[in-house]
Amino acid sequence: MFLPVIMAGGSGTRLWPVSREHYPKQFCTLVGDGTMLQQTVRRLDGLGCPPPLVICNEEHRFLAAEQLRLSGIENSPIILEPVGRNTAPAITLAALSATHNGEDPLLLVMPADHLITDIPAFHAGLEKAERLARDGRLVTFGIVPGSPETGFGYIRRGGPIGADGFAVAGFEEKPDLDTARAYLDAGDCYWNSGMFMFRAGIYLAEMRKHAPAMLEACEAAMAEPKADAQFIRPDRTAFEACPSDSIDYAVMEKTDRAAVVPLDAGWNDIGSWSAIWDAMDKDADGNALSGDVLQVGSKNSIVAAGKRLVAVVGVDNLVVVETPDAVLVARRDAVQQVKEVVGRLRALDRSEYVNHRKVYRPWGNYDSIDVGERHQVKRITVKPGAKLSVQKHHHRAEHWVVVRGTAKVLKGSETIMLSENESTYIPLGEIHALENPGKIPLELIEVQSGSYLGEDDIVRLEDRYGRV
Repeated sequence: MFLPVIMAGGSGTRLWPVSREHYPKQFCTLVGDGTMLQQTVRRLDGLGCPPPLVICNEEHRFLAAEQLRLSGIENSPIILEPVGRNTAPAITLAALSATHNGEDPLLLVMPADHLITDIPAFHAGLEKAERLARDGRLVTFGIVPGSPETGFGYIRRGGPIGADGFAVAGFEEKPDLDTARAYLDAGDCYWNSGMFMFRAGIYLAEMRKHAPAMLEACEAAMAEPKADAQFIRPDRTAFEACPSDSIDYAVMEKTDRAAVVPLDAGWNDIGSWSAIWDAMDKDADGNALSGDVLQVGSKNSIVAAGKRLVAVVGVDNLVVVETPDAVLVARRDAVQQVKEVVGRLRALDRSEYVNHRKVYRPWGNYDSIDVGERHQVKRITVKPGAKLSVQKHHHRAEHWVVVRGTAKVLKGSETIMLSENESTYIPLGEIHALENPGKIPLELIEVQSGSYLGEDDIVRLEDRYGRV
């Protein structure tokens, strides 16, 4: 059997405004039931493999842990990349972690943000890849192309390796349309899926041969990683010195062990709103609709309503995406330019590229329902048994009103209990904490007032989630 390695990094800028820096597409529900990460975990059901090893960045650690917990996986190890260094270093961290106790497992490496609809075909492909990997091959999965796509790299197959796959004759860059058509006509090229299977030790040996500086930096970073509950933190300084490169460039294009297994399993990389339109069910007019949508005389469009009614009349080939704090309207053939919108928001230092109005924390979430120059109103939800950090603020005071559940409040030197319709006031500078001792979610309204209302005005004194 193999150890699944799920790469849950990346920002998904082309799927703004649903995907954002602190809540990227792999943690969003975009197509089907469950988030992209949860669907990736779920497609391993029935294979008998151990819980996955997940790789993500520090900011997303609690999102990943909570979504794994909701998938029935408790305390699965999560490697936290100190900085982004592309896929080869991330996979190297996973391989080093998997072999640190003397074991040498097969690794199945999968991005967390892909869609696969034909699970039996996917499992059949894994069986073929496993046989090749046990024979020492570095296996990649080539998606049988259904159209001349210019947004994917391609893998050209060589001669057959038994009945399970082929040697890799070459990797091709993203082509222009004419070249993509030629690849399709030739019949020996596949879309590059970014999924792999190989023995951890063989991968590391090939890294030592073809990318020694990268391997040495990763070995230094994993020499004495810091463990915090299920989180594994490589040394930041050592990892920052690591070269940045993809696994294709660092290893797969150079090794003589590369093999490809063709895969025809309803794969979609969900890389843009047009890809989501492709993957969604559509009405008789070619419209993919989700949420509270009313359409009249519209065709070939994707309309996603988050919180409000969205009505479209007489439109064709459009993308309309509504969220509580932003709306996107674009032509379907121009959705690759959505990342330019994100770039402009970043240059303007606007929060809409970073966070949604609702922000998730390990203890629950808060929704900023009103913001003014010297005030902010939040709807706060605290999970049963969860507790916010013991903290204080230098620039704001807070009023709390409980609307559901029971709150246990530390305020200075006293501890008080608040029930529905009861309230308390936290003066500026007062040490305080909020806890839900009950069995149902605690919901309260918080009114902040003061000269500065940013999240960086939180001075944490104690925190059960390791954020002090």
